[in-house]
Amino acid sequence: MSARHDAARSAEAQGGLLTPVVILAAAGAVAVFSATAPLAMEQAIPPHFLRHGAALLLGAGLVYATSHVPVSAWRALAAPLYVLSVVALVATLGLGRSAGGAQRWLVIPGIGFGFQPAEIAKLTTVLLLSVLLARKDGRAEVTGRQFLAALGLAALPAGLCLLQPDLGSAVILCALAGVMLLVAGARISHLALPAVIGGAAVAAYIAVRPYAWKRWVGFLDPWARASTEGFQLVQSFVAFGRGGLAGVGVGDGRQKLYYLPEAHNDFILSVVAEETGLLGVLVILGAFVALMIAGLRIALAARDRLSLLLAAGTTILLTLPAALNVAVVMGCLPTKGLTLPFLSYGRTSLLVACLTVGILLSVARPPGRAPRKRRA
Repeated sequence: MSARHDAARSAEAQGGLLTPVVILAAAGAVAVFSATAPLAMEQAIPPHFLRHGAALLLGAGLVYATSHVPVSAWRALAAPLYVLSVVALVATLGLGRSAGGAQRWLVIPGIGFGFQPAEIAKLTTVLLLSVLLARKDGRAEVTGRQFLAALGLAALPAGLCLLQPDLGSAVILCALAGVMLLVAGARISHLALPAVIGGAAVAAYIAVRPYAWKRWVGFLDPWARASTEGFQLVQSFVAFGRGGLAGVGVGDGRQKLYYLPEAHNDFILSVVAEETGLLGVLVILGAFVALMIAGLRIALAARDRLSLLLAAGTTILLTLPAALNVAVVMGCLPTKGLTLPFLSYGRTSLLVACLTVGILLSVARPPGRAPRKRRA
């Protein structure tokens, strides 16, 4: 009876997670097609959409495969995967490809396939932090050694991201470490000093980096600099304003016609807002909220501490960048170059998001039955 109850509860949890993921993935496919159609010139199907669709199919396979990996396997794989991601970040600084003023892409020789190691580093950091903080050693709270080690594990890839430069990924990595420490039992007062130091470091970074300073200035008063630093944010506001309640219709948006830079990447929600209006944006936001609730339910029902931390960490990894992206396109935060999970065009981001969903599903799976002993 208990096994049947566990199976039913697991199926409910998996359904609650997969439903918003499918909604977001489907909405992303439509949005990418619409946003990249003007870039296709005379081609019937935009090449960006074909690449996004191929990544989506591969991601579906990764979700299925990863969901069958036992939680115990992630304990063994966490450290090697983290080391590989850090090595890839280091290699990006010397061998990476530059785009948009940042050196974030690493291209595999002979294949021509490029990926962003920073996206992978976020997931591997969550895995290793989960393993590290799962060791209680008979204590209810996080030990001082665990606390410092967790900060160091996040600071290493975050520092490498800053050198690219990629402030958004660095902020995400540090925020992941802070939230996971809270979940593991650390006190908020213990995180106050690292938070102050991190905030001061971000302020200093903005002050010495011209591109970051321009983004900050454009955020403070975008309308006064509508043709320069505030151009992208103003065009996003125009897209939201034109969308109104129900939108102008899918495919009929104007801001994607070379008015809104990076319409298919960081500002894909602006395209959704213009073409489907407030109702479409609420569907997207509602799907992310449902995803967060499903992930937290899986964490609360976890069988052990490692499963709890894995579920909480992966849920944060999926929803925190989404919240920051939404805040950016609505003018609540300066632009940071963060994609919207499942919606923005970007194969690395999409595949990592699918891997993250697979790990969440593996945590939600009921434990396998122990083999029966044969009688002599």
